[in-house]
Amino acid sequence: MNLQNNTILVTGGTSGFGFEFASRLIALGNTVIITGRNPQKLAETKKKLPAVHIVRSDVSKPEDIVGLYNQVTKDFPGLNMIINNAGEMRKLSLNQPHDFTDLTREIDINLMGPIRMIQQFLPHLKTKQNAAIMNVTSGIALMPFAISPVYGASKSGLRSYTQSLRIQLKNTNIKVIELVAPGSSTPLNDKFKTESGFSEKALMSPEKIVDAGIKGMLKDKNEIYPGLAKLMRIMSRIAPKFMINMAGKTGASFMYQNNA
Repeated sequence: MNLQNNTILVTGGTSGFGFEFASRLIALGNTVIITGRNPQKLAETKKKLPAVHIVRSDVSKPEDIVGLYNQVTKDFPGLNMIINNAGEMRKLSLNQPHDFTDLTREIDINLMGPIRMIQQFLPHLKTKQNAAIMNVTSGIALMPFAISPVYGASKSGLRSYTQSLRIQLKNTNIKVIELVAPGSSTPLNDKFKTESGFSEKALMSPEKIVDAGIKGMLKDKNEIYPGLAKLMRIMSRIAPKFMINMAGKTGASFMYQNNA
């Protein structure tokens, strides 16, 4: 895959993987647009990366996606690549009561967001000679992480959707890529660091994960497994019960509170 002279849209680009992708892809000679929900964070990112283009947009809101499409395709008609990176991860005890709308927030952001983004932009991408869609999933898509059950469900769903999308688009000019990210030292994981059983040493830097992602794209890989994600893929197949038991140790006291 050619990673020069593209026009690339990255959702959730103000921190973590999104920021690293934007930085690296700009350095490679691409035009990069990032989205985010927080105008202040977008402005701060623009100061750090003057070449980046910013658009305030929330992938959990269908009307924002329509507005994003109208603005980006008008201002950047050469858009030929989308990286669905925006995501949220929370620890949830299902033994506690939850408002239904709040309970499924990660589904709206992590799963429905990419599905709607792709459906909205797909006709435009089909007009480009070389186009690509990258969905950022997680090693948790390969095994449950019990302390974050809805996040895991959203990423498992996105992985399945991505595989189906790749099959349906096989006769088009659009390449479909999945980046299966292992645990990383990003703001996404900060809330888990105080939980028993959580290993901060196992976290991989976002820089290394994005570096692996770009190398995988250059090699035309459909699925990219940086760091521990490779091992998780193997272990989830040969020792699934062991992986479930290990994952269930993180935050056990939090999960089991008020367990009736």
